Amino acid sequence: MELVAFVFAFSAAAAALAACAALHRTRQKLAEIERAVADIRSGNGCRRILARPGEPAAALVYEINDIVQNYEGRLAALQTAQEANRQLMTSLSHDVRTPLTTLIGALDAAHRGLLTGQAREESLDAARRKAHELKNYVDALFDWFKLNSGEFSLQPRPVEAVELTRNFLADWVPLWEEQGMNYRLQIPEGPFRAALDPDAYRRILNNLLQNALTHSRAQCTSVTLTARDGALEVQVADDGVGIPAEALPHIFERLYKGDASRGSRGSGLGLSIARQLALCMGGSLTAASTPGKGAVFTLQFPLLAD
Repeated sequence: MELVAFVFAFSAAAAALAACAALHRTRQKLAEIERAVADIRSGNGCRRILARPGEPAAALVYEINDIVQNYEGRLAALQTAQEANRQLMTSLSHDVRTPLTTLIGALDAAHRGLLTGQAREESLDAARRKAHELKNYVDALFDWFKLNSGEFSLQPRPVEAVELTRNFLADWVPLWEEQGMNYRLQIPEGPFRAALDPDAYRRILNNLLQNALTHSRAQCTSVTLTARDGALEVQVADDGVGIPAEALPHIFERLYKGDASRGSRGSGLGLSIARQLALCMGGSLTAASTPGKGAVFTLQFPLLAD
């Protein structure tokens, strides 16, 4: 009996010591968690708490780490958005005020009779061009804001892409001829059906053609429509100055305007909007370029079965 009592007492003592050790470790871990939380609260978002699986506080530690990581991701996204908004306001200040100042100056001069004859006509023509630049910029801003706020409503439906493309390009012919731009159109006769939002598709093509006209310094722009590997493929190419290799990965980023060799006019939103619209319709938009030999933008959408 004495041996049994001794064994029982020893076991109880061992259990008590183990419980005390476990309690001590738990208190240490809670103290570590408290210090880590205080560090995180002070701004150290990289702080993480370590815990072995099975520890009493492991679940709490993993939850805290997940919360911190999620918070850091949201904070990074917020900082990126704030920087984009700052850049947008800077761009807005310059790209809207500059053509608006020219426009007002030309109209004021014409209104006051300060210009006559050929000078008046040239001033009014400059005002007209600036008004169109301003409209294009404002349109791009509205498109960008609507896309990024989820307010841009797309309604893809089966359409005949050949006829839709041909009708759109017909509106561009007078502009190319007015600007002295050569053009080459390769549009097949056969029907190609794809699920597209016609307005969004036209916006994409318009942005690509406007980019070539404004930035490429090209003598000729070409548009080619084909069917390739089950996809509708539209290529917009130019023979201009091309895009430097270091700029090519960034051209679809919002507000990116490339290098000075391609000119700095425009909102820096057109290509970004074009790619977002393509993605929203299940398509893709890519670019390739050889500096000095022009650029090629390739737009693809899945073809529908007949």
